Amino acid sequence: MKKIINTFLKFNNSQKLGLLLLFAVIITLQLLLKFADFSNPLSENKTEKQKWLAFQTDIDSAQQEQNSTIPKIYPFNPNFITDFKGYKLGMSVAEIDRLLAFRKTNKYVNSPQEFQAVTKVSDSLLAAISPYFKFPDWVKNKKSNSFQKFDFVDKPKKEPIAVKDINTATQEDLMKIYGIGDGLSIRILKERDRFGSFVSIDQIDDVWGLSPEVIAETKKYFKIVGQPNVKKIKINEASLKQLMELPYFRYQIAKEIIIFRSANGDFQNTADLTKIKDFPVDKIKIIALYLEF
Repeated sequence: MKKIINTFLKFNNSQKLGLLLLFAVIITLQLLLKFADFSNPLSENKTEKQKWLAFQTDIDSAQQEQNSTIPKIYPFNPNFITDFKGYKLGMSVAEIDRLLAFRKTNKYVNSPQEFQAVTKVSDSLLAAISPYFKFPDWVKNKKSNSFQKFDFVDKPKKEPIAVKDINTATQEDLMKIYGIGDGLSIRILKERDRFGSFVSIDQIDDVWGLSPEVIAETKKYFKIVGQPNVKKIKINEASLKQLMELPYFRYQIAKEIIIFRSANGDFQNTADLTKIKDFPVDKIKIIALYLEF
């Protein structure tokens, strides 16, 4: 240290001034690097974009999973074909109208041949859909009658049905309702399993294949008893995949919820959900019972 000081003292005034200025510049730069804020506002937007890109893999995966779902045809009673179901089966409007007009006379078709005679569907369409026709067992066992008369078959007598909880109903309980057979009863139970439990008897309306008459009959004998045991989704914390576990939230709805939540903060109540684009507002009271705010 003494040698350094002695060497410094040997410098002339100009050299000493130059060294002091150099030290001052170095110290100033060090202070600027430590305390100055060189952050760029654009970098924040870049960081936010990177966060969204991190979600992209999950989003694309969920969308691909949804798009890969192929609808299946389950056995059904052709007497209860609705406009929508007829359209999905490939029937024309005129063919559907003929069937509905025939049913309004309180009559039933009891075979694929009778179905074709009433609706006038082509042989090729009948061959494609008739394997899925499911008529009640008592129709198969009854004696053959002349179709020319379209004889009305009396409904079989069934044992009285006591009102039960839809969430504890068995397949046998459901099949006591006229118009519900093996296929429809299994479909109702699968729909219940998708939600964990029904929270409203009106969820029966969404079961594919149930005619309005069968729905009305089902609601006479089944209801929601007590507080259903359902797993609630935390709307302000759930990921995209977790949101899509609720059948009412398809990919696009779940994505819009996350975007809205990121831009506006937590949802406070169900009123906030109505601000989501294309949200199923008509079912909001039911959906709210599956959510936790």
